[in-house]
Amino acid sequence: MQHYLSTLEKSWYELHRHYQFSEPQRTFNKLIAAYSEKQRAYHTIQHLYECLVLLEATRSDLNDDHAVALALWFHDAVYDPQAKANELKSAVLFEQYLAQDLPTETVQKIERWIVATQKHEPTEELDLQFLLDIDLAILAASPERFVEYEQQIQQEYSWVDPDVYSIKRKEVLAHFYQTEPLYQTEYFQKCFEHSAKNNLREVVGN
Repeated sequence: MQHYLSTLEKSWYELHRHYQFSEPQRTFNKLIAAYSEKQRAYHTIQHLYECLVLLEATRSDLNDDHAVALALWFHDAVYDPQAKANELKSAVLFEQYLAQDLPTETVQKIERWIVATQKHEPTEELDLQFLLDIDLAILAASPERFVEYEQQIQQEYSWVDPDVYSIKRKEVLAHFYQTEPLYQTEYFQKCFEHSAKNNLREVVGN
């Protein structure tokens, strides 16, 4: 936990140095509180941390790395497993917190990117491709982390009948397994595609 927090704080204040947020510590605290809410098991500061680590690995490939970082910070800022508008609400929260500190076109771009993490549809926009691939990178995690991830998702959906959950979850993972290619960027296709498909195959049963 403390390791995650120190890395996240470093990332956040790097963004502050670039954008000059008006209330950096207050916004940071609110985001950490959001990602620590009790209904979360996967969509936590662990997920945010893992995304930001991957951002560092791909930063040199991005056109606007700071905007991608901000989108990652806010993409799951609102998360209710029983709701369907989390991404839209996360985008609204981003605007509420930071619109006054950023150029209008930057706000609009990041809002659009946050909303795009709901459906993960193909795009020709390079930065958005990387954002979406980073969000799905968990599918290519080590077998141990992937098992943990599946347990965390199941915990978030503990309110669903177990038999129904099992069927629906397998449908979601089968969709990812059948998507060719799963990842949109050449970097993720080269480094992550094979591992992701192996993990998914274990669950889907193909």
